[in-house]
Amino acid sequence: MTTQNAIEARNVVKAFGQGDSTVRALDDVSVEIRQGEFFTLLGPSGCGKTTLLRLIAGFEMPTDGVIMLDGQDITYLPPNKRPVNTVFQSYALFPHLTVAQNISFGLEMLGKPRAEIAATTERMLALVKLEAMAGRKTSQLSGGQQQRVALARALAPKPKVLLLDEPLSALDLKLRQAMQIELKRLQTETGITFVFVTHDQEEALTMSDRIGVMSAGKLQQVGSAKEIYTRPVNRFVASFIGETNFLAAEAQGNKARLSTGETVDLERPANGKVTLTVRPEQIRLADHGEAGNLAATVTNLVYFGTDTHVHLALADGTEMVLRQQSPASGDSGIALGEKVGLRLAPGAAQVVGE
Repeated sequence: MTTQNAIEARNVVKAFGQGDSTVRALDDVSVEIRQGEFFTLLGPSGCGKTTLLRLIAGFEMPTDGVIMLDGQDITYLPPNKRPVNTVFQSYALFPHLTVAQNISFGLEMLGKPRAEIAATTERMLALVKLEAMAGRKTSQLSGGQQQRVALARALAPKPKVLLLDEPLSALDLKLRQAMQIELKRLQTETGITFVFVTHDQEEALTMSDRIGVMSAGKLQQVGSAKEIYTRPVNRFVASFIGETNFLAAEAQGNKARLSTGETVDLERPANGKVTLTVRPEQIRLADHGEAGNLAATVTNLVYFGTDTHVHLALADGTEMVLRQQSPASGDSGIALGEKVGLRLAPGAAQVVGE
């Protein structure tokens, strides 16, 4: 039996302005978000990801298209009639109320029985590990603690879908990384569908069951983190998710000839002029002049602690970067200007569209 989608957008268009000044924030977007999954909308500022989230929440109405929730058309349903809650960048907590009062506020507005409110609030406090701070004012909490309160408040009414609009952006790096793990834990424990918006690729890769990569109002690719990273459909996706190298080539079957005249193997056959993407960690240094290796010259070394990035130039000047683990001594043993060979891992060269 097919699992019903939690959210489905069908050919959604959202245009702002009129006439020549019309801007399409969303341009014929269709996507299916499954029940109980952590789905991330990823893309740069202005790509349309927050607009799509606002359409799901009911804060905006589409110019065209349909929004479905649990198989029901909610396109023009007001926000308060949708079983959806939203956590924003600014947590919008009530500073004069305690943590427990903030969490229970939504339940009180829904007219839930007092005993149910108390039990749910206690359960939410335990879920976000803030039992000891139930009586504290939210203005006395750290940024990470405030975010947990906002999550608990949004989860308390048991929404079918929780929408999260870049809720980690205001946190420092270490706290943001810790909260990524916490968010995934909360989603797994509650079983609620999470739709998360971010421009941060690390957040998307860390937490998501699936990712929808957006650019210029269009959905470029949907898939698991591994699918999108290892098999990007076009140049934008390849460059936005992680670091990569692009190589121009002429493909014939399972071989591709580079502009240097050297050839690389292709996992899937292709023909004609193509662009190849090769991830930096899929390249290793080898002997210069050895058959099957690409000839290159070391142009720069960048030490990142655990990793060292080796910048190189192929025989025709094409620039490449490989990433390798730094030795304990910190000395890579590689010299600037050194002639080296490059060996690509099997399946490393992937053909991408423009």
